[in-house]
Amino acid sequence: MGMWIGRNRKARVTYGFDEIALVPGRMTINPNEVDITFRLTRKAAEPLELKIPILASAMDGVVDVGFAIAMNKLGGLAVLNLEGVQTRYKNPQEVLEKIVEAGKSEITALLQRIYQEPIQQDLIAARVRQIKEAGVIAAVSSIPQRAAEFGRIAQEAGADVFVVQSTVSTVRHISSEYKSLDLEKFCREMRIPVIVGNTVGYDVTLEIMECGPAAVLVGVGPGAACTSRGVLGLGVPQVTATVDCAAARDAYFKKTSRYVPIITDGGMSRGGDVCKALACGADAVMVGSAFAKAHEAPGRGYHWGMATPHANLPRGTRIKMGATGSLKQILFGPAEVDDGSQNLVGAITTCMGNVGARNLPEFQQTEIIIAPSIRTEGKIFQTVQNVGMGTS
Repeated sequence: MGMWIGRNRKARVTYGFDEIALVPGRMTINPNEVDITFRLTRKAAEPLELKIPILASAMDGVVDVGFAIAMNKLGGLAVLNLEGVQTRYKNPQEVLEKIVEAGKSEITALLQRIYQEPIQQDLIAARVRQIKEAGVIAAVSSIPQRAAEFGRIAQEAGADVFVVQSTVSTVRHISSEYKSLDLEKFCREMRIPVIVGNTVGYDVTLEIMECGPAAVLVGVGPGAACTSRGVLGLGVPQVTATVDCAAARDAYFKKTSRYVPIITDGGMSRGGDVCKALACGADAVMVGSAFAKAHEAPGRGYHWGMATPHANLPRGTRIKMGATGSLKQILFGPAEVDDGSQNLVGAITTCMGNVGARNLPEFQQTEIIIAPSIRTEGKIFQTVQNVGMGTS
């Protein structure tokens, strides 16, 4: 498997969203009659049920308390970053203003200073309670090193979902400088569902699933504001990563009869990307840049990744997305832009109708072809005029 890249060394050929296409089915279905429900298993209760299989990324330019409430009321789920400005500052809006107004040459240094402020544990509980007071699901995130501490606080405050997220997640993390998170113990002791990420490989996904998480995040470095692939050289294109991790999920289910959903995280700015991720095997997607364009997003059209303010090795940048519409427009339309960044749910249901899939498991069986010219074929005028599929 793979191709020779030099003497005694092979490399696999892998694929991203722009290199594949989905094949229309032999029958079609009314898009209004497909089921796109996403369920997250809980230990002592009925599964958490989302009407749409879309999560908003735990990034400070995307999710604050208000956005989390709005997202859940529309049927999705937004994850609040417990290591961001929302838990470091009582008035995060003032800090966000500084980030938005900073010049390009000073933004990284400014972010590093802002994120040096210590996390206030009372603000963790306060933010969770603010979300719960609105009567919606509260999902929060932290890195593995702080998960045991922050997970307990968030859970006691009423959080419904806890996400353990890092650039690369493994079960066997070796360190002599600090105590590694015992992922199996953490998942076992937490009363609420734990989502773990990020990963891109078959074997490591199996190992993570054996620790008992409710779901696994897939993706290393594809996010619009992430620079991990340039800084570290790490990553696997999302189509191949999703297919590999979906294979691990299916193998684990066959072995244990426990179904652990996978959530493709990053690299999807348009409805077509989301459709391809789901068709490649994802049970849901996590999106950041598309939601940074929402009027409700705290970044006011700016977007930056969680690793952007790293004190020693920043792996992200602040990018300007522009505020193009409401969160409802981005999810359900009516779309007022021609680039596919609005009405994501409409794109999913319409695509499912066209391939003849009545639900997400059937959608995961869609025929896929390698089609590197799928975005450019016949689109020369769009490309020249920088409209529609010709936009970058």
